[in-house]
Amino acid sequence: MDFRHIIETVGEFVDFVGVAVMVIGALVSIPLALRGHQPRKLPAGAEKLTLYRSYRQLLGRSILLGLELLVAADIIRTVAVTPTFESVGVLAIIVLIRTFLSFSLELEITGRWPWQKETPQSGSAVAAAD
Repeated sequence: MDFRHIIETVGEFVDFVGVAVMVIGALVSIPLALRGHQPRKLPAGAEKLTLYRSYRQLLGRSILLGLELLVAADIIRTVAVTPTFESVGVLAIIVLIRTFLSFSLELEITGRWPWQKETPQSGSAVAAAD
């Protein structure tokens, strides 16, 4: 086996894992949502998530992880196997699209952009309000 073949195989394996994470995540999210899974950090005074919202958040997290793995696979194959200007340009477009999707999913899941800080939800903030 030559280096190019090994890297191509690794890229295909990471692609497979990325897709598998999304599919398995979608399937595992169903029973979790049906059991009433709730995020660990619910904002103070927030209502529990409905079945639909819970499934949507769980599915979104699976898709985010899968997208990150797919981007990694694209980077592995493009940089290590065929580093031409054309392939790097295609990679840049793919990464931009997947990054946009990731940001959109993060906004849907958490209600804030990835670069925004989490609002303080600690007991000291509640005590200060009294």
